[in-house]
Amino acid sequence: MKIQFLKCLTYDIYSYLCGKFLPMNIDVFDVAKYIIQQVGPMSTMKLQKLVYYCQAWSLVWDEQPLFKEPIQAWANGPVVPELYSYHRGHFTVEPEEFKIGNASKLSDEQKDTIDTVLLSYADKTAKWLIDLTHMEDPWLIAREGLQPNDRSNQVITWESMAEYYSSI
Repeated sequence: MKIQFLKCLTYDIYSYLCGKFLPMNIDVFDVAKYIIQQVGPMSTMKLQKLVYYCQAWSLVWDEQPLFKEPIQAWANGPVVPELYSYHRGHFTVEPEEFKIGNASKLSDEQKDTIDTVLLSYADKTAKWLIDLTHMEDPWLIAREGLQPNDRSNQVITWESMAEYYSSI
């Protein structure tokens, strides 16, 4: 699928097509599990941002989403609500305590994408990653009209992520 095609689709249509035609047996927990295995313990906020960047760059480099769950534009940056529900109440995640997800489901291409993202972002703090997302169009567009601390469940679309990250 070409990025040009991706850009012309709305989130709902693209989600539908991905569910019907692309192999979407990978979920956010599989990706998170792999990230934690590679990086080690980290804050839950940092994990959320790393998952976000893995999805964004997969849309650009692999021309398909890495996982099917939507990412929302929360006040502290992009968050996958399903992942948040799992780690809610915890400040950090530890590899041995993250019981959900199966990193072995990831293809070599998916692991390469994640590894490349981790090379650029894994050494950054959660605060640094939050600040970065707050300067980038996908988060800004999804939060348009909201105050900085307003709650939001607005989805950061795959379309906006692919368009923005393919341009930088």
